[in-house]
This record gives sequence, structure tokens and C-alpha cells, in this order.
Amino acid sequence: MEPDVALATQLARDLDAAFPRLVEAQADRLYTIALRLLGDRRDAEEVAQDALVRAYRAMTGYPPPRIAELRLGPWLASITVNLARNKRRRHDDRNPPLALEPIVEAGFDPPSDGRSRPDTTADRRETKRELAAALLTLPPAVRAAVVLRHVDGLSVAETAEALGRPEGTIKAQVHRGLARLRAQLEARPSAGPPSPELASHAPRRRGPAILEALP
Repeated sequence: MEPDVALATQLARDLDAAFPRLVEAQADRLYTIALRLLGDRRDAEEVAQDALVRAYRAMTGYPPPRIAELRLGPWLASITVNLARNKRRRHDDRNPPLALEPIVEAGFDPPSDGRSRPDTTADRRETKRELAAALLTLPPAVRAAVVLRHVDGLSVAETAEALGRPEGTIKAQVHRGLARLRAQLEARPSAGPPSPELASHAPRRRGPAILEALP
């Protein structure tokens, strides 16, 4: 039995007893999604916590069979994206930060620019900051699709379910978002020829390397 399925079954049997396990399993993931959408750690923490609170409140009103059938990954992602979208709307006049904490938890791998050593900590950190900042420049709908697909590692079908959009729309938005990210990274003053590792378009299920998915 898959972990999410087993956890949903436990939640259906005893919500209060199993909910701490949901928090332990999902809190960091929801924080990462919110951080990539908002670019502010304090806001991301607030959204992640609020998402878990709302999930608990929702499940208290569900009959056990409905809880057991929940697809926890897409469902929690949907709650988080909606909360982040609402918070972003309340802060439309706020400029996104130019430097973010390196997104090591997402498994990003920096490209080689042909002039610096890509294996040095400083080079990797700088590229990760640039990519994190570039994510924030994408339109909200496109950013959400890219984050869920290539940061959180959801499948196209799961991303479509979480965002309430057709799979074809998700594929188009992800493709467009990745193309814009790649263009921004290649436009850097220090950017050189694309490195071989950027050619792969297949994301991993967990811990994805978004740079490997850039077209």
C-alpha cells in the first residue's frame, strides 16, 4: 500500500490520532510549495500551517469513506496553492526578493557556464538563487504548474487535479514556464553553452532537478 493511501486509511479510522503523522509527512513539502510560489519564508510558513489547519477542519466534516478516498498529495497541494494565491493577491504591491535561500531541498542542480567551476558551493548556490528568483517572475498560473510538476514532483495528472485544470493546459503551462526559466538563465552575463545534464526532460518523482527539465 502506498504511504499516502495508508495514511488516508489511518485518518479515516481515527483522525485525531493519525493527523500528527500527516503533519510530519507533509509540512515540509507544503512549505516548499508555498515558498516557491511566494518567495517569502515567513509567508510560506504561514501558508503551510494554514493549509494543514484547513485540511484538518475539512476532514472533521467528512465521513470516513470520503477521507479514506482522499488523494492526499494533490488535495493538500490544491489547498496550499489556493492559500498562496490569496496571500499573493493581498501583497500585489510587494516586489519579489532578488535573493532567496538556496532550494537545496528541491534537488536543483546548477548548469555549468563553461567559465566557473559548477561543483563549487558558491557557484551552485548562486545558480539556485537565480533560479528561485526566476520562478517568481512567472505568471502565477504558470508558476503553480511548474512548482507542482517539477519542484513537488507531482505527475501531470496529479498537477491537473490539484489545480483544477485540464492535463493539456498543464502540459502547455509547464512547457511555457520551463522555456522562460531556461531563457532567463541563459541570458545571465556569465551563462555559457547548455551543459549535457540539461537535455533530459524526464523529472524524477521525488527530489526533482528542475534544471534537467528545462527545454
